[in-house]
Amino acid sequence: MIIVDRLLEARAGEGRPVRVGMVGAGFMGQGIANQIARSTPGMELVAIANRHPDRAREAYAYAGVDDVDTATSPADLDRSVAAGRVAVTDDPTVLTRAGSVEVIVEVTGAVDHAARVILDAIGHGTHVVSMNAEVDGTVGPLLQLEAEAAGVVYTSSGGDQPGVQGDLVRFVRGIGCRPLVVGNIKGLQDEYRTPTTQQGFAEQWGQNVNMVTSFADGTKISFEQATVANAFGLTVPKRGMNGFDWDGHVDDATALYDLDELETLGGVVDYLVKAKPGPGVFCFATHDDPKQQHYLNLYKLGEGPLYAFYRPYHLCHFEVPETIARAVLLGDATLRPDGAPTVEVITLAKTDLPAGTVLDRLGGYHTYGQAERADTTADGRLLPIGVAEGCRLVRDVARDAVLTYDDVEVPPGRLVDELRARQAERLPPAPRDATP
Repeated sequence: MIIVDRLLEARAGEGRPVRVGMVGAGFMGQGIANQIARSTPGMELVAIANRHPDRAREAYAYAGVDDVDTATSPADLDRSVAAGRVAVTDDPTVLTRAGSVEVIVEVTGAVDHAARVILDAIGHGTHVVSMNAEVDGTVGPLLQLEAEAAGVVYTSSGGDQPGVQGDLVRFVRGIGCRPLVVGNIKGLQDEYRTPTTQQGFAEQWGQNVNMVTSFADGTKISFEQATVANAFGLTVPKRGMNGFDWDGHVDDATALYDLDELETLGGVVDYLVKAKPGPGVFCFATHDDPKQQHYLNLYKLGEGPLYAFYRPYHLCHFEVPETIARAVLLGDATLRPDGAPTVEVITLAKTDLPAGTVLDRLGGYHTYGQAERADTTADGRLLPIGVAEGCRLVRDVARDAVLTYDDVEVPPGRLVDELRARQAERLPPAPRDATP
């Protein structure tokens, strides 16, 4: 919050809080509402859009805000804001097209719906903060092109692991090191977890069971690491990443990697399971200056050649206001795609699936995602899991098989498929010289 806190204080003093609209009012959305309302002077959550407006009202109530309008048009919302009030709606365009909203926070976890919201916001000159790695990892590079053309910021959020890794990479680069492994720490990896196995955990914490399942089966971390890879031009060490089990400190996990291989690949994204201190993020980097290597050793980072940098926590919704402020007040993206995608998230069968199966949602019973090189994905017509929901199988598929576009019928009329086609045309993945 350094610098940002002073800028927000100034906006508060001027009576011009940063005005935020949020789309989605689930578990994370209510946390964001509470954080902005109770802990972020100089910022105001002026509206929440949710398919069920009562959930949006509940998110406001959770934050201690009970007097809430209903807005049915952008003009309605602008009038409420001018009167110093907040509003809810079931129509995201009320937020994306309102002149009183400076930035949209997208927090639905959907893909096609989120893409529509983000594109509409960008098209109306509104910044976007995404807490949606699924849409970022599916059509993020194309959305970034649209944001650049419109002169607005499109960014992943701090607090979520991708944004935290992005800040860590920027710090590491800033001191002259070269990141070669950018990673995530998780406590469990089991591709075959389902909503049935995760129901108890979801109920314990009040979370969506499909989202919790996507954490456990590896889909979520695949999207997160693809988003990081696409921001910094990194690749994967192999399909699915290494995902080493490492019941020790992350400092010592540098021994798991071969420096020559990392150099050949040009840097990778990866994750560790059970490493300490969890659930943080890490960056293993090298430094080419022997003089600086001496100083790094003095400062207890060891003799190298890989130096471990890490942050032992990520605080999700607590850090969203900082990302919002950076975007609106400084024009700075915490994490954004940079050119053509280098990593995609492909679809694998979680169980034997017969022809005729209509694939269920992410974190469901049918599929799980794995990170794969973007050029391999394109060359093999592999099915990105961000477009898999609703596709109908035209042939039997065995458990752990990788699905391709030839295995499915794609539902007609989806925006995400149009955006994928535009992304492939405008940002084709470049072949990489090295083969993991």
